[in-house]
Amino acid sequence: MFAKRRAAALTAAGALALAGCGAAPDLGRAGPMGRAAALSGVTQALSGVTRTLSGGTQAAVSDGTQAAVVRGWGPVVAGDEFSYAGPPDRAKWKVYTGPGHAGKGIRSPNAFAVGGGVVTVSGDAAGTTGGMSARFAHQQYGRWETRMRTSARDMQYHPVILLWPNQNKSPTCAEIDYAEGTWDTTMIGFNLHHACSGPDFQSRDARAIDTTQWHNYAVEWTPAGITGYLDGSLWFADLNPAHQPTVGMHQTVQLDWFPNGTPTKPSQMQVDWIRVYK
Repeated sequence: MFAKRRAAALTAAGALALAGCGAAPDLGRAGPMGRAAALSGVTQALSGVTRTLSGGTQAAVSDGTQAAVVRGWGPVVAGDEFSYAGPPDRAKWKVYTGPGHAGKGIRSPNAFAVGGGVVTVSGDAAGTTGGMSARFAHQQYGRWETRMRTSARDMQYHPVILLWPNQNKSPTCAEIDYAEGTWDTTMIGFNLHHACSGPDFQSRDARAIDTTQWHNYAVEWTPAGITGYLDGSLWFADLNPAHQPTVGMHQTVQLDWFPNGTPTKPSQMQVDWIRVYK
């Protein structure tokens, strides 16, 4: 069993934060400049964490700049730190089995593997990939934050971290994609679906980032509206009451296949943790 997190006291002088995060060996780690920047000065108090790596040694790693810390969301009330090995925890996750997104490819439980403190979702050359939905925090309103990265993915594989309607029912086809990759692998998007069809069925924004590096994606859903955060900074807001989901929602993790008729390069996404706040 991996002992991933422990309490860490931050002194008045601050604490060192090592860039990056322990994970599967085929994904890139933060380069020398990234590590130097992290060591040269931390502009905000980051939570101290410890992970047992595959070599059996302990290494301090950074959780990055979090909206929960910047905005003072308080204690975590649900989620998964993925501090175990094997398949996703069945008490926390329902793993999909069957056709892929829009009937393309297959969603298989074998696409998931938890180890080294992360969950890895793999998509192969034939479109066999994975998706899972949370059994926790089925609620209306709340705050969710996820730390995620991808491999140098094929444009036909789209990673998505989203909130989906409970019981798969919503009269407005509500969907909150608070981190979604598309054909453009240099971009990540936030998409709020608030209608089932029409020219104005969603609100959206996007940013150019390197998704092969760890980033924190967060959504805050209150009666006042829906806001999104990228590494602690606001990057999306929709305060239109008519765009609010009218049903409870829950966390979903998917690596979706959008084939275009060309060969597909196997791709991965990894999630370090998912945390839900009141």
